[in-house]
Amino acid sequence: MANRPVHFIWLLDCSYSMQGEKIGQLNYAIREAVPEMRSVAHDNPAAQLLLRTLTFSTEARWHHKDPVPVDDFTWQDVQVDGMTNLGEALEVVSRELQTPPMPQRALKPVLALVSDGVPTDDWKSGLRALDATPWGKKAVRVAIAIGADADRGVLQEFLGNPELQPLDANSPKQLAAAIRWASTAAVKAASQPVASPTDTTVKQPPYAPPQLDDDDDDVW
Repeated sequence: MANRPVHFIWLLDCSYSMQGEKIGQLNYAIREAVPEMRSVAHDNPAAQLLLRTLTFSTEARWHHKDPVPVDDFTWQDVQVDGMTNLGEALEVVSRELQTPPMPQRALKPVLALVSDGVPTDDWKSGLRALDATPWGKKAVRVAIAIGADADRGVLQEFLGNPELQPLDANSPKQLAAAIRWASTAAVKAASQPVASPTDTTVKQPPYAPPQLDDDDDDVW
């Protein structure tokens, strides 16, 4: 069976509210998750895992524009800058989920959204654009809410499934756990060769959120 691509796209909130420890821990968590993504990809030889990163702040920018095979992928740290234009980010991704540039034969793409705040643009129009694409509808979607100020309602609508909830990351340890899960469980789900239109999402995380003790990491 020929390899079929799995396009994994990080959508990362890089607004000013992410500055300091949050952005540092996000960079660390994704960098540490890449080897685990390689392991999952090697366990699914019929799938070719391709990674990309889109950041959004005052504008949406491709941090890794071209799809990179996971074995060749090297994480490059993201930086903070400006507002939280999620709608623009969703519109940019929606253009990449048309056919072309997406091939007709591919496995479900993975969209992993990470945010700690509230969108500052028309995010609903961006979400409509994403949902209007065939690959956007089929995508495996995961969302990570960093800290108490993250708009969980927006992340919930992005998920598009009332049975799913955003993953809470209220400390560095929780963020690392959420990134690890999103990087591996979502890829496993997307790598399944057969899927119906109603089977396009992943299950709830198989771990319990970490309980913070007095000597645990600071809460965001």
